[in-house]
Amino acid sequence: MLEKIFCVDDDPITLMLCRKVIERVAFAKEVLTAKNGEEAFAYFKGLAQQHLENKDMAYPKLTLLDLNMPVMNGWEFLDQYLAYGYQDLFKEAKFIVLSSTIDPQDVEKTKNYPMVSDFLSKPITREVLEELKLKMK
Repeated sequence: MLEKIFCVDDDPITLMLCRKVIERVAFAKEVLTAKNGEEAFAYFKGLAQQHLENKDMAYPKLTLLDLNMPVMNGWEFLDQYLAYGYQDLFKEAKFIVLSSTIDPQDVEKTKNYPMVSDFLSKPITREVLEELKLKMK
């Protein structure tokens, strides 16, 4: 079981579904949410500042990230995450793009981000989480 998982999506129903499925599968002890990339980036920025003081602090080892969001979309978030070097600070953090897009170019584009480990279609299901749970052990 993961300590923390982070779900980033502008749709409140998707966030609620993620939380429910994660809790049902006992995938993480804590489910954190953000409604856009800007909120998610602010969260990681705060973590980075805390990390300087406490290297052993818990951070989400998995983030489920939507691509199409207002304020800051998933691509912009990933670009900022790389630009600030957070992939080096949070070495175990993995991202899974969770999107309703069917554009094959989006799937291909995720390969440019070393911290993105997978691209899944919405909605997240119990079966998908069960598979992820096995992979992350």
